[in-house]
Amino acid sequence: MTNANGRGRLIYGCMGLGGPWDGTSYGSSEIDEAAAVIEAAQGIGIELFDHADIYRSGKSEAVFGEVLARSQGLREKILLQTKCGIRLGERGLQTHYDLSREAILERVNQSLKRLQTEYVDVLLLHRPDPLMDPREVADAVGQLMAEGKVRQLGVSNMSGAQIAYLQEELETPLVVNQLEMSLLRRDWLESTVLVNHTEGLEYSFPHGTLEHCMATGIELQAYGSLAQGRYTGASSAEFSPAESATAQMLEQLAGEKNTTPESVLLGWLMKHPARISPVIGTTNTGRIQACADAASVADHMTRAQWYGLWVAARGNNIP
Repeated sequence: MTNANGRGRLIYGCMGLGGPWDGTSYGSSEIDEAAAVIEAAQGIGIELFDHADIYRSGKSEAVFGEVLARSQGLREKILLQTKCGIRLGERGLQTHYDLSREAILERVNQSLKRLQTEYVDVLLLHRPDPLMDPREVADAVGQLMAEGKVRQLGVSNMSGAQIAYLQEELETPLVVNQLEMSLLRRDWLESTVLVNHTEGLEYSFPHGTLEHCMATGIELQAYGSLAQGRYTGASSAEFSPAESATAQMLEQLAGEKNTTPESVLLGWLMKHPARISPVIGTTNTGRIQACADAASVADHMTRAQWYGLWVAARGNNIP
């Protein structure tokens, strides 16, 4: 799933498209916004667009589908990824998970209808379902693949052990694990160096997950990769000392490299040998364009610069 050079690739996350999360309908303005965002993302080389059936109560997929319907040839130029497994506001529950065979088939078919496409390139299982039967998942996915509706399978928010357990029943390889990963949310990184340190107890990330994905060729997709603008646009009055120092370092490195803080921030993720693919979710086309140099920054970032950003973000030295 990663680029031929082994580096991760930028992905556009569509959760911000479609208007409010409530049940209100979308209109021409939301469709036009989606079209502008898709064009901006393509303009910096993005091919993969990430969805989920629950985003904006289905409206993210729906407005994207409207753009596909009115843009001849666009579907053949991009890759589509969606997720299923989370159910919101159903059966008297605010949230519950459902990876039963019937639910997977139902939700994928609904997503295809909203997206106005015959297939998705990748289907992700959105969150671990404690009641999941891997054999049911295998049966549902096998049927969807046989029908040409799904081409590859991945997961989101799963540990290495959960992935290995699920893979035992699947005939198709899992190719993606999407996790929250950024310079701000560093559990995935801290857990790898805080083994045998009491500080490691502060981080809940399941140890060995990165290593399992790297060893089995599973692409790590990082949602929240821009840290919600914490280092590149949020009000400085809200910064902690560590966040302020990190933002300043990003600005400094961006100036030295003749690029943007956004590209440096994402380049830091992409420098990691796990071949991390950042998912960017901003609907601001200018900020999308500001991410264009991320892969190049990763290629040229020194070890000292990479560690310097990490130490700045954590607010104290590593062990």
